[in-house]
Amino acid sequence: MSVDGVLFDIDDTLVDTRGAFTRALARTARHYLPHLGPERDHEVVAMWRRDAGGHYAAYTRGEATYRGQRMTRANELHAAFGGPSLDEAGYDAWDAIFEEAFSSSWQPLDDAEKAVRGLLDAGVAVGALSNAATAYQTGKLARAGFGDTVPMLVGVDTLGFGKPRPEVFLEACRRLGTEPSRTAYVGDELDVDAAAAVRAGLVGVWVDRPGARRHEITDGDVEAAVAAGVIVVGSLAELPGALGL
Repeated sequence: MSVDGVLFDIDDTLVDTRGAFTRALARTARHYLPHLGPERDHEVVAMWRRDAGGHYAAYTRGEATYRGQRMTRANELHAAFGGPSLDEAGYDAWDAIFEEAFSSSWQPLDDAEKAVRGLLDAGVAVGALSNAATAYQTGKLARAGFGDTVPMLVGVDTLGFGKPRPEVFLEACRRLGTEPSRTAYVGDELDVDAAAAVRAGLVGVWVDRPGARRHEITDGDVEAAVAAGVIVVGSLAELPGALGL
């Protein structure tokens, strides 16, 4: 296998977003859930990342605003853990605390910088496709050290919707200047990243890092994805070899 381009997901693929969420939600918990000890922060983070109501997914489909989905999730979090209900002004105060801690915690994952540099040195075109807003993710890439190496090509605001729709993958390939069949998409979610990329005609790579997964995935899910053509790696250090570079 050989590819001319690699498109990256950003959150929990290049950037340690789980770590940033952990620090941001711990900060808000100290303000709004003071009865919870730090030993329960992992429960708060798990609920936030699981997003059982599918609010962020609704945002990526163009069915909800970014502010609306985040305010709803904050209130669901408070309802579950005994925090106050947030009105518009209350949410503004909550979000200011959250966002300051969140954005100041954006850091690259340990295996990301070397992997990106290796691809560029091999002459492979590199870019990013994300289910968040373009400007927001551009800032995240810059803060994490990828501002000069990984251009932000397509966000959820580019076409008005995001992954797993095939159009967003094809638009990212167009902007990267590569054919879909010779372009890999690399992400930490099996369904909306790797499997969706394969359905769009790209090479789909799922980064299944050690630790808790965002959503429950069965062995059958993995087997079906691999049978459909998804490549599974345990870290980005395995990516060049998996792509035959």
